[in-house]
Amino acid sequence: MASKTRMLAWVFVLCISNVWAQRSGKDSAVIKKINPADSIKVMKLLDLGKKYLNEDPAQSIDYSEQAIAAAEKINYFKGRALAYKQIGIAHYMQSNYFEAVQNWNRALLDFIKSNDKAGQANILSNLGAVYFNQADDIKALDYYLKSLKLAEEINDSLRLATVLMNIGGVYHNKKETNDKALEYFFKALPISEKIGDNDAIGTVNVNIGEIYFELGEYEKALKFLERSIVVFNGSENITYSYILIGKVYSKMGDFKLALENEFKALEISNSFNAQLDMARSLLAIGSTYLDKEDIDNSIKYYLEGIAIAEKIRANVELKGLYEGLSNAYKKGKNMNGAYKYQKLLLDIKDTLYNNESNKKLSNLMFNYEIDKKEGKINLLTKDKKIQQQTIERQKLIRNSFILGFVIVMIFAGIFFRQRNRISKEKQRSESLLLNILPEETAEELKSTGTAKAKHFDEVTVLFTDFKEFTKLSEKLSPEKLVQEINECFSGFDRIMKKYGIEKIKTIGDAYMAAGGLPTPNKTHATDVVKAAIEIRSFMRFYRQKKQSEGEPYFEIRIGVHTGPLVAGVVGLNKFQYDIWGDTVNTASRMESSGEPGNINISGTTYELIRDSFTCTHRGKIDAKNKGQIDMYFVEGPLMGDGNDSAAESA
Repeated sequence: MASKTRMLAWVFVLCISNVWAQRSGKDSAVIKKINPADSIKVMKLLDLGKKYLNEDPAQSIDYSEQAIAAAEKINYFKGRALAYKQIGIAHYMQSNYFEAVQNWNRALLDFIKSNDKAGQANILSNLGAVYFNQADDIKALDYYLKSLKLAEEINDSLRLATVLMNIGGVYHNKKETNDKALEYFFKALPISEKIGDNDAIGTVNVNIGEIYFELGEYEKALKFLERSIVVFNGSENITYSYILIGKVYSKMGDFKLALENEFKALEISNSFNAQLDMARSLLAIGSTYLDKEDIDNSIKYYLEGIAIAEKIRANVELKGLYEGLSNAYKKGKNMNGAYKYQKLLLDIKDTLYNNESNKKLSNLMFNYEIDKKEGKINLLTKDKKIQQQTIERQKLIRNSFILGFVIVMIFAGIFFRQRNRISKEKQRSESLLLNILPEETAEELKSTGTAKAKHFDEVTVLFTDFKEFTKLSEKLSPEKLVQEINECFSGFDRIMKKYGIEKIKTIGDAYMAAGGLPTPNKTHATDVVKAAIEIRSFMRFYRQKKQSEGEPYFEIRIGVHTGPLVAGVVGLNKFQYDIWGDTVNTASRMESSGEPGNINISGTTYELIRDSFTCTHRGKIDAKNKGQIDMYFVEGPLMGDGNDSAAESA
């Protein structure tokens, strides 16, 4: 059963008043130049955002965005950094990792501008936690080591404790390095206790308890886990403590107590909408039912966990869920099910563990230790004669080893190169085809040589266009213009992928995409509007960035309409998947009839999304060649909908 060390990205969700009080003398001098009423307003808005972080992330985001606006008026970079950080935390808590990273990177830039090393260390550690939860140990450790270096420079005890804990977490991902993980956790524990931070104390106790559980020392494990529950005292962070206590009791054969603790964890994670902890709780419950030979319930809870883990791309949890479900089907004599999830397990293992990853991971830590202890190396060179003899002997051994290794690698390389060449070429061809066509259409084309056009009863089409593009393009060199368009459209591509929307094409500065094809679905309208909101946020940040650099920038119009259309592949060469019909033309008119910075939707689309988004009716507006059409501006998700861009504060 997979385990997952509890990370401390949230450790830095400190009271804003504390952050305010801990400014350096240099920051205080800057603050004196700021209008006190304005700076206090920024901090009060951040306090309000923090208050709503758990119960209403959308409200927290709203207050944080107000804080950003207030901070920008007075060029208060640190205040804006704290707001972006808070937005990132809200995303992280909902497992919206892309948005979390996006906002934390913005916060990092502002902390650098304000020369706030504590803030930089904080954000670097948080970024490491995101990559940790995506099972990318190499990037995670890289960020943690950068954070550790800054924390040591400024002697920041809280950040030292946190980063030591998180580095321990990376080592905990590999069973063979559990002793190294314990070493880092026990380094972090006295620092956490000294500063009296309950989140840090509770988390390090959880992590130590988990390792003792894996080592089979159950009494020790319960001792540390029960300590963590007392320290956490009912906060969201208590969830993982109950999960682990359930695991311990399950291994001890007390299934009643095990399920009691695991269902308590699920209840708490549901109340906070903490999807990662929900997946972990369901994994634990499924495993306990499997241990007690209740196959049906085991399969039920594993499948619920997989649905959540796949949605948030929680690869480590997916490994445990696939393995558990494969075993459950095997015990239930369902060999087809067992085979299916065994195959998925092998695929996810390839993603999580590979020799190259382990090598890079070791090198990162090794290089850091070398840099840190470089001054001590001279202690080994007192006796030059002995040292020289040792070096010559080592050279001889090394050269012999290298020669033998090279010979083996030459023969191995020839063999593997020949075997892999055809496979790689095939993969490359398929990858290129899927980059041009939807998967369903590509498969049809490969199997039959043709791809028939299909009629779709209801599809939502999105158009974007840049305002006064021609005028702006005259101010930029051709190379710079292409670079700017590529930056924007690459961002749009990532957003489309996130919501399962098919990018159709770009024409100059226009971008077209559609939801609900090639596989029809019932969520296409809400998916496209969510994507449009993220595009709007992306372009707002782009504009802020360009304004701060004194460079020209694009302003975007976005139009959306829903209706029937035909889609398929056109031409004989250079295949292109395209869409046709009056719906496409109307969507284009929605864009051209809109206003920069707004999302203009038709009345048809509005009727499909009205229960999920706040919209402003514009009345009937003349659209070129279409007559008068009901149009609405989308303001954002309805309060409590939880679909708006989240933000994290630390």
